[in-house]
Amino acid sequence: MPTQTSAQHTASDPTICHGEPTSAHARILVADVLEQVESGVARDAIIEEWRYEIDK
Repeated sequence: MPTQTSAQHTASDPTICHGEPTSAHARILVADVLEQVESGVARDAIIEEWRYEIDK
């Protein structure tokens, strides 16, 4: 199965993280970031935690 891009900043590739949606430019699971957002973690704290691997 080829890499699928669902939006400009996310991708799903069966060879990366078992095909789970990730950041298109880093191996950061979208579900992990959404979990942080849902739990109320501040946007800047999320970006800092991922060491600026995700865009603001």
